[in-house]
Amino acid sequence: MAGEKDILSLRFNQDQGCFTCCMESGLRVYNVEPLVEKAHLESDIMGSIATAEMLWRTNIIAIVGGGTKPKFAENTVLIYDDLSKKFIMEITFTSPIKAVRLRRDKMVVALQREIHVFSFPMPTRRLLTLETRDNPKGLIEVATLATAQKQLLAFPGHKQGSVQLIDLAATDAGSSSAPASLAAHQGALACLAVNSSGTMIATASTQGTLIRVWDSVRRHLLVELRRGADPATLYCITFSRDSEFLCASSDKGTVHIFALKDTQLNRRSTFSKVGFLGNYVESQWALATFTVPPECACVCAFGTRSSVIAICMDGTFHKYVFTTDGNCNREAFDVFLDVCDHDDF
Repeated sequence: MAGEKDILSLRFNQDQGCFTCCMESGLRVYNVEPLVEKAHLESDIMGSIATAEMLWRTNIIAIVGGGTKPKFAENTVLIYDDLSKKFIMEITFTSPIKAVRLRRDKMVVALQREIHVFSFPMPTRRLLTLETRDNPKGLIEVATLATAQKQLLAFPGHKQGSVQLIDLAATDAGSSSAPASLAAHQGALACLAVNSSGTMIATASTQGTLIRVWDSVRRHLLVELRRGADPATLYCITFSRDSEFLCASSDKGTVHIFALKDTQLNRRSTFSKVGFLGNYVESQWALATFTVPPECACVCAFGTRSSVIAICMDGTFHKYVFTTDGNCNREAFDVFLDVCDHDDF
């Protein structure tokens, strides 16, 4: 199914109200509520696109070519203005781009072993280059709010399982502080998230059984959340806009919703302190869960009024509403690739 539709990547924007769909046939941009196609850029303009990052709800989109019919090199990030319908900037690097993140005042680009931070959009100049351990997934996340307490950038540290944290506000002042390090996991990092105000970080390792949420200022563990007992590949961890909840998706086909502000809402299971369980006595399990097709990857985000949206690589859109007592009910299902902007027809 996904092979026929040729989706290469999906990503929500900074306010979780839109998402980009990168395809062999170009780029599509959707509004979440209501589900409407906002832009449809065919391969004759774009070629096949591997990565896209919106700038909030503006007309600015960062794209990186990829797939089987690319028009642009995989080591070049291009900035497209959907209002003027043209590319307004491009920056080329020495190796393929793994991820791009945008703030209203910064652009962050991850390569396999480097991260480059630029002022953005005008003037665009390189503020900082950071070396990382091998980072094939391009794990980087940045606090997106202009009013964020810290312009926090989080990325994999040199030691396996560690996260490096840096406040990008210091780069504006011309002084860069050394990144602080956080020993998050023993295994390699698989997933990272930063809340919009930069006060919290969530991490998961390749084991995929635990999600740890950290205080970014004091660098201590706030809560440990259990996704499950079996290893899994985590696709996505997302904080709600108010940081009161967190959702995560994995290759098990389950989307998990956890409470962060009132952790008493999370389900508990108590184990006796024995052998392989180590020291932990109590685990916090998801407040609520729902399932999506397990055979295809999906990313998740928060909608309005206690809802979670999952968008999948098979082109499906799922919206579930959850309650604080753990009920989770489907409110909407759609195939977003079939949703067109009817002005085009």
